[in-house]
Amino acid sequence: KQTLLPLLKEETSSFIFPCKLAMQRPERQHMVMELLRCIPLLLFLLFVCGLDHFIFTVLSIIQHHSFIEYSYQTSHHLSVNVMGTSLMAQLLRGTIGALNTSYDTEVETSNLACLPQPTEMTRQQYLNTCLPLGALALLCLAQVYPFRLRRAIAAFYFPKREKARVLYLYNKLLQQRKNFLYLQRGRVARQARQPPDLGTLLLRWCRRRWPWLRRFLRQKCTLCGTPETPQHQPCPNPDCFALYCESCW
Repeated sequence: KQTLLPLLKEETSSFIFPCKLAMQRPERQHMVMELLRCIPLLLFLLFVCGLDHFIFTVLSIIQHHSFIEYSYQTSHHLSVNVMGTSLMAQLLRGTIGALNTSYDTEVETSNLACLPQPTEMTRQQYLNTCLPLGALALLCLAQVYPFRLRRAIAAFYFPKREKARVLYLYNKLLQQRKNFLYLQRGRVARQARQPPDLGTLLLRWCRRRWPWLRRFLRQKCTLCGTPETPQHQPCPNPDCFALYCESCW
């Protein structure tokens, strides 16, 4: 409608234009909220990966510094010599001589079977663990574009509801613009009653003294604060130094 267009800058920032590729202010707010919800998952993932690395480091230290190897050697020799040539000596040599034994024992053992055998995660495993969270963050960034189709889909299936929404938005914008102009007039009037500070007076004197400095010492719009351009309109009152951009004027 001609009574609404062109939109003011404050009004433009509150709307979403579907044909713009850039992410707009309401979409950025929703996207930031979605990304903030991913922070607990990121912190949990970092905690789990850090805990895994810590446990692996502890078990690796235990494995390398708690290894003990035992070596046991023993030797046993028993020999009974019966001297003589009598019948009793021969009998004793036949019976007790069977006790003559000789053996050597050598045992080597260690606690290797009792030590932990940790396995460190590879970079690929860490990457595979972080990929779902990265994909979730990318979906948070890309979801703003499919969300723009919601209004078009709802308008296709519910045209009467869409018409009521458009009328409501139109009346709401008219009321907001009326209140906006009322509030801005009061703000500008209060600002005009305040005496200018030393910096403002010096800036005005330099602009009057050297007009070529105006391209460097540019003023701002009294309402929206945009820098001065050739399209800006000064207040027609000679005693007022207010400057307005084209849309605010």
